[in-house]
Amino acid sequence: MPSLKSAFCATAAVLSVVFSMPSTWAADIAPIHAIAMHGAPKYGPDFKHFDYVNPNAPKGGSIRYGGLGSFDSFNGFISKGEVADGIGSLYDSLLTSSADEAFTEYGLLAESVEVPEDRSWIVFHMRPEAKWHDGQPITAEDVKWTFETLIEKGAPSYRFYYADVDKVDVIDPLSVKFTFKTKENRELPLIIGQMAVLPKHYWATRDFEKTSLEPPLGSGPYKLTAFDVGRSVTYTRVEDYWGRNLPVNVGHNNFNEIRYEYFRDASVSVEAFKGGAIDFRSENTSKIWATSYDMPEVANGLIVKEEVGHERPQGMQGFVPNTRRAIFKDARVRQALSYAFDFEWANKNLFYGQYTRSRSFFDNSELAATGLPSADELKILEPYRGLIPDEVFTTEFHPPATQGDGRIRDNLRQADRLLKEAGWEIKDKQRVNTATGEVMEFEVLLIQPEFERVVLPFAKNLERLGVKARVRTIDTAQYIERIRSFDFDIVVSSWGQSMSPGNEQRGFWGTAAADTPGSRNLIGIKDPVIDALIDGIISAGTREDLVTRVHALDRVLQWGHYVVPHWHIPYDRLIYWNKFTRPDIVPMQGTQIGTWWYDEAKAAKLAAAQGKK
Repeated sequence: MPSLKSAFCATAAVLSVVFSMPSTWAADIAPIHAIAMHGAPKYGPDFKHFDYVNPNAPKGGSIRYGGLGSFDSFNGFISKGEVADGIGSLYDSLLTSSADEAFTEYGLLAESVEVPEDRSWIVFHMRPEAKWHDGQPITAEDVKWTFETLIEKGAPSYRFYYADVDKVDVIDPLSVKFTFKTKENRELPLIIGQMAVLPKHYWATRDFEKTSLEPPLGSGPYKLTAFDVGRSVTYTRVEDYWGRNLPVNVGHNNFNEIRYEYFRDASVSVEAFKGGAIDFRSENTSKIWATSYDMPEVANGLIVKEEVGHERPQGMQGFVPNTRRAIFKDARVRQALSYAFDFEWANKNLFYGQYTRSRSFFDNSELAATGLPSADELKILEPYRGLIPDEVFTTEFHPPATQGDGRIRDNLRQADRLLKEAGWEIKDKQRVNTATGEVMEFEVLLIQPEFERVVLPFAKNLERLGVKARVRTIDTAQYIERIRSFDFDIVVSSWGQSMSPGNEQRGFWGTAAADTPGSRNLIGIKDPVIDALIDGIISAGTREDLVTRVHALDRVLQWGHYVVPHWHIPYDRLIYWNKFTRPDIVPMQGTQIGTWWYDEAKAAKLAAAQGKK
């Protein structure tokens, strides 16, 4: 996932001299270079670079990506506008994560941190050399201002994410302390570390709550140097970037220029790639992957097409019914929808057999609940017996399956039974509520025309149940606004997951998020049991406890039938013109495009093959 200086902070030089060695906030707590969610950091205080980078990667060249839709804002911190791709490269965070650990953060803007064993507070000691692109120093005041502004004026997700922060105190010009409301939120010090810090002096004369097309001031490795509204945006590497030699940055940020060209949909973007207008695609459409790149340039090596494995949790994608709508409040109705979706037929006929059916909200990881609950899981779940579905205790969850031949009569019988149990009968070939006479009909809202080929067979099966499902595709601006205001019946959506779930789960499934416009709780879940399970995840003291508690939450989400599960793949589908080189090591988090570099020799060979001078 954007000059008022302290009276005693007149120049960066003064800061460098006076505050080059941080004073400890507590006598018995020594400053440390990194913090791991559980266990110890992989890399010690004297590490030179991450293992998965090439420390000698050359700087230079450019890379062009394809963006979809449009953009009308460079302010990515509010719930307004369509934000330009790549805007995050303008900013630095307090800490930054490694890609070969579950969840460990190392100093970026902060050179060290102090945190007690109970993680009830954290102090960040800023690097005296850190500066904004206008040359002014980055201070503790900037950190405090950023936090308070995000809470007051930023997108709703910040208020959920940072809900357990009690107060922020500036200790000195380069030290800032966050005190927490609880000792149970062990992830919170790392969450605060992820916060992008914004320049207080820049925003003093600007309205933070408005969209803007003024290139913002940042401190990161790139500046926004050119744009054509809705069509393209260009970022240029900052030659004298203050943090270029930090161990966490060595081998990163190798392209001199990063450019995003915008296209109205994926099919146009694919043709642009094939024509050489963009350089790289991470393909997320199976049909395109299977059929659109059968071209001589792939066969002769001018284009590289590869599948790169990873160990990232795949989260959940699916048809998402809005439980704020009365029609979807009954879990039996939501379950019936699953029986009308024929994944096996779609995988065979639409997806070229590339996908695995999703069954967990944390698939492709140890976090996914499988089998029956373990003894440790039962200790968590038993107090809620009678408040959660009985199947949580007795049955391993699997979404309905078919033979893939299009004949799903048995599944539709199950759907019919569930709908009748929920009070929906067939009358005059329509599914009607027995109490109100309401006809069951709803809209499936899409943003990608390509998805219609998936939804229309689903709607056809629903029609056989007497259910009328309209399929509607709208433009990006309308879609964003309707999602933010929860103005939909069913959408296709997804929730990405990390290897260390925590505070973000409140925004995904928490009660407070359900009524907050712009939150990620699209489903509208309001369940005190789920709230309690999320709290348990956040307070987990060990990796083992975390995994167990995530399993418990996963089971309750599965058997709540909150989505009609879709599919996933355990690898990245990459295709790119052969003028880049990447490091030999692919970390557990998968492809790290920020560690690739422009290869002059390959680029020259490609240009020669294309007949260019």
